Amino acid sequence: MSDSNTTNFTNPSTFILLGIPGLEAAHVWISIPFCAMYAIAILGNFTILFIVKRELSLHGPMYYFLCMLAVIDLVQSTSILPKMLSIFWFNSKEINFSACLTQMYFVLSFSVMHSGILVAMAFDRYVAICNPLRHSTTLTNTVVAKISLAVVLRSIMLILPYPFLARRWPYCRTNIIPHTYCEHIAVVKLACADIRISSYYSLSVAFLVIGTDVFFIAVSYTHILRAIFSLPTKDARLKTFGTCGSHLCVILSSYIPALFSALAQRFGHNVALHFHVLMANMHLLVPPILNPIIYGVRTQQIRDKLLQLFTHKGT
Repeated sequence: MSDSNTTNFTNPSTFILLGIPGLEAAHVWISIPFCAMYAIAILGNFTILFIVKRELSLHGPMYYFLCMLAVIDLVQSTSILPKMLSIFWFNSKEINFSACLTQMYFVLSFSVMHSGILVAMAFDRYVAICNPLRHSTTLTNTVVAKISLAVVLRSIMLILPYPFLARRWPYCRTNIIPHTYCEHIAVVKLACADIRISSYYSLSVAFLVIGTDVFFIAVSYTHILRAIFSLPTKDARLKTFGTCGSHLCVILSSYIPALFSALAQRFGHNVALHFHVLMANMHLLVPPILNPIIYGVRTQQIRDKLLQLFTHKGT
């Protein structure tokens, strides 16, 4: 393995994932909260999918988008957690070059899908609050399917160049990735070539996706807040605002960790490497844990169905 770390090679057969550099001695202890987080994410998101599938009253646009969000969260967390835990528990650090690029693609594409679904959910809340009489005719099952397909196709097309660009670079320095998964920048930095194309493209996609999605969400909620404040009574305003409170919490739990991770990566040059790695993991793992909890606690329909399910089982 030492030869692979020092000799020249243009197409490495494997990369070596270090895990969390500087905290190798604590990998087993660090794995405990990560394993618990993964278990919560699996249980919570499968519970959302089960309840929505089981209850016909929840078969509507908001809950269809919520199911898509749950599937995205499951895939996203599963893309990185099993390999991370194998590093922590079994010191299994090797990952095939093609598997590394595949993991990179899944992580990035489902992150873009996640953001797109948040926009779709904001549009659903906008129609439901600002044009409630037209909600059922505007967001039909066909329209929901088309929006979902557009979200998926956008992520596929935007992220497809990432692995193709990463594959064409020569890797002649080292095959050691100081990370727990094949994070895009961490991989292409290993190339002994001018990687400005990859760097500029990733930056452009980040600005395009985050910029446009946050803009459309902000526009939707500007109209929503105007509609809410125009209601005659305080109780009506609070009740209407409560219908989109869950979505606002999910937006914050999704974008804030991602923003901190991006800022730490771009400007935190004096920050310890293990902090960068932990932040990169948290922004992928926090939303899959919080989303089902937020919707389970704050959405009355899901909370009631969940209580009915456990009460029925208890009886």
